[in-house]
Amino acid sequence: MKDKLDIAALESRVDELIRTIDSLQHENEALRNQQAMLAAERATLIEKTEQARSRVEAMIARLKAMETR
Repeated sequence: MKDKLDIAALESRVDELIRTIDSLQHENEALRNQQAMLAAERATLIEKTEQARSRVEAMIARLKAMETR
């Protein structure tokens, strides 16, 4: 009788571990997708920042050129 209880408890624990693994795999996939999206967003923001910096530097250069005239 004790063997049956031990086996049932083991089966229950294995089932719980399988559910935990499935849950963690889904969570991991979601986090990887989120990371990829954030990396793409970061790259876009870096590019926009560089474009803005170039425009501001060009404006400053034009203003300095107007000052010296």
